[in-house]
Order: sequence, then structure tokens, then C-alpha cells
Amino acid sequence: MKIALISIAVILIFLTGGLWGLSRFTLSALPEPGSAETYLASKAKHWLIRSGSNRIAIPTPPADLKSSIEEGEKLFGTECAACHGLDGHKPTDAGRWMYPRSADLTSRDVQEYSARELFWIVKNGIRLSGMPAFGEVETDERIWNLAHYVQTLQGGKQE
Repeated sequence: MKIALISIAVILIFLTGGLWGLSRFTLSALPEPGSAETYLASKAKHWLIRSGSNRIAIPTPPADLKSSIEEGEKLFGTECAACHGLDGHKPTDAGRWMYPRSADLTSRDVQEYSARELFWIVKNGIRLSGMPAFGEVETDERIWNLAHYVQTLQGGKQE
């Protein structure tokens, strides 16, 4: 009997804490997410992208990396700069008011992605993030060009 009462008390404490937490949660896109939310979302996103890029056949990248990067820079200006900014670092107004915010492509978080993972992101987009999928409107070669160019922002690793 005593164990049952203690169990009920513990359950009530957790339910009360959960309800309190839910009452504090907001769907507003105005405040920046906290560090715990950012960390967990980033780790989950990296894991899902790595997993997704390993599950599908990724076409072979262009052989001439230098030309690919040059073409990617041109394409970046027309396809990506509208949100990420011309330098990939300072988002435009459109990118700043997305939720989540448009990614800083020079950040360590983005630069940790492999070229294969960046290809997957550009081709498939990221659901619920504002990042569109370009797989239906761009060729694989042009997507590779973008992936290679993004890796050059702040000295990303090349593949």
C-alpha cells in the first residue's frame, strides 16, 4: 500500500512538471531557442542527414573540383543568397525571419557536413526548416557544384 501511494505521488509530480513545462512552451518564432533545444535539434538533424545520405545512391561528383566550385559560386548567388546572404554568413531579412533561422553556412555546425551530406541536403531539403529541395529543379551536377562551393565557405573540408 505504501509503495502504491509513493508511486502515485511520483506520477503526480511528473505530470504536474510536464503540464507546467507545456504551459511555458510557446509556438512563437520570435525568441531564439535555448541551448538545450539547439543542441538536441542539431544532433538529431546531423544524425538524420547522415543516415539519409547513406540510404540512397548519391551520384558521382564532378571530376574537376575547381570548376565545380566556380560554377557553384555562380549558382549560389541565384539560388541560395536570397536567404543565406551573398557570403553565406549573414542571412537576408527573409533568412533571419524564418524559423528556424536560415543557417550560417560558414558555421562549424554546417561545415561539419561532408560533401555527400551537403549534396543530400540541397537535393532533398530539410522538412520544417525553410530549406527547399532542389532535386526536382536542378541537375545532380549543379547540386554537387553547390555542395562543393558551400564547403569553401570558411575553409570547409573537401571530398
